[in-house]
Amino acid sequence: MSLMDKVARYKKLVSEVENCRKCELWKTRKYPVVGEGPLDAKIMLVGLGPGYHENLQGRPFVGAAGKFLNHLLELAGLDRSGIYITNVVKCYLPDNKATEEQIEACTPYLDRQIELIKPKLIVALGSVAAKYLLSKFKLPYSSMGRLHGKFYRVRSLTLDFDLAVMYHPASALYNPSMRIILENDWRKLGDYIKSLRF
Repeated sequence: MSLMDKVARYKKLVSEVENCRKCELWKTRKYPVVGEGPLDAKIMLVGLGPGYHENLQGRPFVGAAGKFLNHLLELAGLDRSGIYITNVVKCYLPDNKATEEQIEACTPYLDRQIELIKPKLIVALGSVAAKYLLSKFKLPYSSMGRLHGKFYRVRSLTLDFDLAVMYHPASALYNPSMRIILENDWRKLGDYIKSLRF
């Protein structure tokens, strides 16, 4: 698929999300947060959903969790501008929690983003993203305590990528003792990416 085709398909997806009424979240959002980054990115990050600052700006990970994410990306030797960043849910989650209905309504958009971008590595940030992506590709989910910092190989008819499971950056904001765990996991991720050589 050419970059022009990708851009056209992406614009259609953005328009669909902007006009989405599949759940009640559209009523309280300012902007849907579809995603940000190059459409030919090798790495895709998938979080839970937009918070307060993301809702105001229409961009993912721009609040306190986003600042910490930038720090984690640096630890892994990654440049945010080359990464595509999105969420499972595209509209503002006032309590930072998503219902099954909201997840079910939004994940077809995420599926299309993955098919369109075809990243070589997807990093699931937090339990909602990890649970959805692991189950989608028939991999077992147990708990974040057991799965964080782990890597999986995913192959399907149209996709071939590695999947990394990480705690959500916001977890360190609520529980400062998590900070060192996240930092160690992201250093490990940086080493893993070097071994992939893409």
